[in-house]
Amino acid sequence: MPDSLSISRSWKPPSKISMPKPTVNIFWFRRDLRLNDNHGLYQALNAGLPVVPLFIFDKTILDQLEDKTDARVSFIHRELQSIQEQLQQNNSSLLVKYQEPGQAWQEILNEFEVKHVFTNQDYEPYARERDGKLKEFFESQQIGFQVFKDQVIFEKDEVTKDDGKPYTVFTPYSRKWLQKFEQQHLPSYPSEKLLSHFEQKNTRELPSLESMGFEATTISLPPKEYQNIVANYGDKRNFPAIKGTSRIGIHLRFGTVSIRELVKYGYSAKDKTWLMELIWREFYFMILWHFPHTTHKAFKPEYDRIAWRNNMDEFTAWCEGRTGYPIVDAGMRELNATGFMHNRVRMIAASFLTKHLLIDWRWGEAYFAKKLLDYEQSSNVGGWQWAASCGNDAAPYFRVFNPALQTQKFDPQLNYIRKWIPEFNDPFRYPKPIVDHSFARNRVLDVFKKALEK
Repeated sequence: MPDSLSISRSWKPPSKISMPKPTVNIFWFRRDLRLNDNHGLYQALNAGLPVVPLFIFDKTILDQLEDKTDARVSFIHRELQSIQEQLQQNNSSLLVKYQEPGQAWQEILNEFEVKHVFTNQDYEPYARERDGKLKEFFESQQIGFQVFKDQVIFEKDEVTKDDGKPYTVFTPYSRKWLQKFEQQHLPSYPSEKLLSHFEQKNTRELPSLESMGFEATTISLPPKEYQNIVANYGDKRNFPAIKGTSRIGIHLRFGTVSIRELVKYGYSAKDKTWLMELIWREFYFMILWHFPHTTHKAFKPEYDRIAWRNNMDEFTAWCEGRTGYPIVDAGMRELNATGFMHNRVRMIAASFLTKHLLIDWRWGEAYFAKKLLDYEQSSNVGGWQWAASCGNDAAPYFRVFNPALQTQKFDPQLNYIRKWIPEFNDPFRYPKPIVDHSFARNRVLDVFKKALEK
């Protein structure tokens, strides 16, 4: 009979006990930070397995942010905390990673037996490249990867010309969009009714902003309020001194509100101006999908021949609101202080940079990308190319906004200007115009004409 004591002395426990990994599906939150009417989430919660809710703070993106108090990071963190509170009421919690997506997914697969990954479509070039690589990775691991439409009513090739080609002019696109919208039932995805289908684990915590190298912003973040604006939007939207716009852009950017909810409300309004702005947003999404090169090249290639002056001192003056053109400077100061600039003033400021100063639209687009809370790549690129006359359906190059006339029309009492330029009436403190309007207009017309005649 063997010596049991000697056996016990020779036996060693394994260095790590291998536990079976829980079998789950994962819903990956990205630009859809809400639990209600969320298409991809609805599909995930109906798929039969417990769902792990995931968000990845993408280091690829965050490491490029120079401002460690960037209000958009605070906004995302705030919205995740709100989702976390709702999940914890249902005995679940978010799994949050701060990594590059590929590294995050390697860790996730070490923890879970993942059958399917559900998410909503992101249309920007970086996101398309990221998702393409991850799709190949998931396939190699025998994991399903399902992507759903949630940010827009119509995407990609859903609104095209009769020959199947994409529209490049807004007006016929908007007519076809409305025609298609009126012919179909607007779907809803009541994901909020299925919260019990999440994985039952409420012990996870969100990483703090500080742990990711960020600090809480001091900028006021706009609420989700739009109903009171829509009725008079067409009459009030162009006047920066009054609250005539919804400022819903940041909520659309990060999906804290459903586009279906907004479009339904806009369509029911007597004044359809606000609805048309939502259709413009989808138009630019479609343009970026079909013409992704427009993030860095002109839609009209001949406009890449423009001989931009690109004077750094003048660009800095524009960025800081020191051009001597009050409506431009007020807009830039509003942007720098709040992360927001009134839509009318965005057009004036963009026109001034590209036409008066002959500075490349890409410089301005990049600055707005740093500063705007509601930065949307498709709309920002589209708007800047419109102002520079090099985009699709853009203002003709000989259209040069006159800042003085724009002020007379949209800020006649100078209330907006005085709010942001307290030294406006002090000739010793407020700078003289950086360039004469008539001279600048003649110069840009000459430069554009020469480039386009080549």
